[in-house]
Order: sequence, then structure tokens, then C-alpha cells
Amino acid sequence: MDIEFNVTYITFGGHVELQKYKYVYFMIVFITYILIICSNSTIICLIWIHRNLHEPMYIFIAALLLNSILFSTVVYPKLLIDFLSEKQVISYSACLFQFLMFYVLAGSEYLLLSAMAYDRYVSICKPLQYPTIMRKTTVTVLLVLAWFVPLCELCVSVILIDRQKFCKFTLQSIFCSNSVHKLYCVASRTLTLYGIAVLINLAFFPVIFILFTYAKIFIITYRSSKEVRKKAAQTCLPHLLVLINFSFLITYNIVVVRLESDIPKTAYLIMTLQLVLYHPLVNPVIYGLKMKEIYTHLKNLFCSHKVN
Repeated sequence: MDIEFNVTYITFGGHVELQKYKYVYFMIVFITYILIICSNSTIICLIWIHRNLHEPMYIFIAALLLNSILFSTVVYPKLLIDFLSEKQVISYSACLFQFLMFYVLAGSEYLLLSAMAYDRYVSICKPLQYPTIMRKTTVTVLLVLAWFVPLCELCVSVILIDRQKFCKFTLQSIFCSNSVHKLYCVASRTLTLYGIAVLINLAFFPVIFILFTYAKIFIITYRSSKEVRKKAAQTCLPHLLVLINFSFLITYNIVVVRLESDIPKTAYLIMTLQLVLYHPLVNPVIYGLKMKEIYTHLKNLFCSHKVN
């Protein structure tokens, strides 16, 4: 199907304002994209280089930060091209690919956070069994499943979308996500039900698992010494902050946009930008400042550069 969707940037005040300030928008987005890549890549490289960070918890953190880079790459390059183009369009196939990757990476975020929660549970609640349970093979399997399961489930969604008939060809958004559903001539009940099933499987169940796991950790550590409680808080709090932040943004994207709620353009702008700007930037900050070992290596890195 050879179709092109027009992209209307309603969050930027329409085509006239977009053209007027296109170089300003371009520089802001370009600098943000570079910051996302540099900040996430720095911590990934530190984990790769230092052997004391070659543990399951830090490997999962590196995978989560890599996920943030990929998540941004799905949106930012196309956005940068559009800012410099006279006409903002996206092909049908490119739109489906952006839709697919956006939600695959969103689903993998939850599964990676679930793997982290399981790792923390075994480490804190079953320390003697930790080396046996969290072997290299286990970590590899969890990483593969975190990306493979969402990919398989979302591919079915793309196949169902490909069978829909479109009556509108103007996207009221800055990238192809849930806004695609507003272009159908008739809402598909099959696609809606399958979308709910995917949402439950990739978001609801992982969140319940994570909250249940951390609840057990805090109950067990509450009965332990102050030092154990401090260790549990230091390693679990960053993961919970990332979970709460991401869940809030995804809930907005899925529920508010899908239900076509009448919200002010300013609120739409803030929430959309937070999803593609704030979240990929805040992850390395949370893990860089809250994880003691990573913070130590970051401090040594910047101090050595300062001395040189």
C-alpha cells in the first residue's frame, strides 16, 4: 500500500509557526538527542569497562539505557528531518515501523524493570542462592525475552493495522503512535481487544510483579538490620522511580490519546515532550546519582578529566 500521511504538528502551533521557528526547534531537538545519546552511552561504557560492574543488576541497567537510546532514535531523526522540510509527511510503511518500534521498546522497558526486580529479590532475600540462580545464562535469557516477546506481540498488532481502511491521512501528532487509530474509517473491535491484551501482558502484569516483588523485599528487610534496609533502599529506589515515571507517561499516551480526550494543546505538548525527551534523559541521571558504584566511577571519570 503506497500511502503518505501528512504530519501536522499541532503541539507546535501549526505549519506557519513550525516554518518560522524551524531552526530553533531543530537545534533544541538536536542538542537533546545528542545529550540523550551521550548521557546514556557514558554509563553503558562504564559498565562495559569496569569489571566490578559486570553483575546482573548493572547489565540490566545497561540494557535499559540502551533501550532509551533506541527509543529516542525511533522518534528524533524523523523529527529533525521534518523540521527542515517544507512539507511534513511520512510513508505508510515508515509510520507502521515507527509505531511498531515505539511500543516494542516501551514493552521491553517494563520487562527489563521486571528482570531487575527479580534480580534484586534474589540478591536481597536469597543471597546464598544468588550465584546459582542469576547465572550468565539466566541473564542472557531474560534480556532476549525482554525484547523478543514485545516484538512478537506487536508484530501481530501491525498486521491487524495493515488490514484497516484509512479515511484520514493527517496525523495530529509528532510521531506515529496511538494517533494512528484516529485515521481508521471504522474502529476495529478485534484490534482494540488485542491491544488491551497486549497492554495487560506487557505493562499491567509486569507492574504488578514489580510492585509485589519490591513489597516482599521491603517486608523482609524491615525485619533485618539497618544496614540491610539501607542497601535495599539504595538499589530498589532508582528502579521504582523509573517505573513510576515511565508508567505515568505511557498511561497518558495509551489512555488519553486513545479515548480522544479533549485536552489543551499546552498539556498535550508537555506530556508528549516528556515521553520522548524527559524520560530518556532522566534515566541516566537517576542511575548515575542513585547507584553508588556507578556514581563513584562517574565521579572518577569527570575528576580525572578535570585534572588533565
